[in-house]
Amino acid sequence: MQGLLIRFTVTGIAVFLASQVVPGITMESIPAGLAAVILLALLNAVVRPILYLFSLPFILVTLGLFMVIINALLLQLVSFLVKGFVVQGFWPSVWGAVLISLVSTVLNLWVSEEGRIQMVIHRPKPPRIIN
Repeated sequence: MQGLLIRFTVTGIAVFLASQVVPGITMESIPAGLAAVILLALLNAVVRPILYLFSLPFILVTLGLFMVIINALLLQLVSFLVKGFVVQGFWPSVWGAVLISLVSTVLNLWVSEEGRIQMVIHRPKPPRIIN
């Protein structure tokens, strides 16, 4: 449960950052932003894997770029469903999807499956001396 809350927080940070950086994406209020984050997280958890499965040939042909289009369409859907969260057009949704994906990926690298924040450091083993 804690991992889910941390991932919602990560998605929230990414959506907030996209609304601040990408022209054409705006949150008119905090409740609208929270609703957008919750809906986007649920769509990413439930609908996105199904869309990836059905569009697998397009994803393979475009070497994964079609996944950005799917994420942009989900962002447009959230904008349509949540009053106060506005994405004005296709290109802002594409750039927003790219930014949200990058920020979420980077922040999720530090979250384990159990929801603990962790940092993995790989140290090389010292060389073995053979006599």
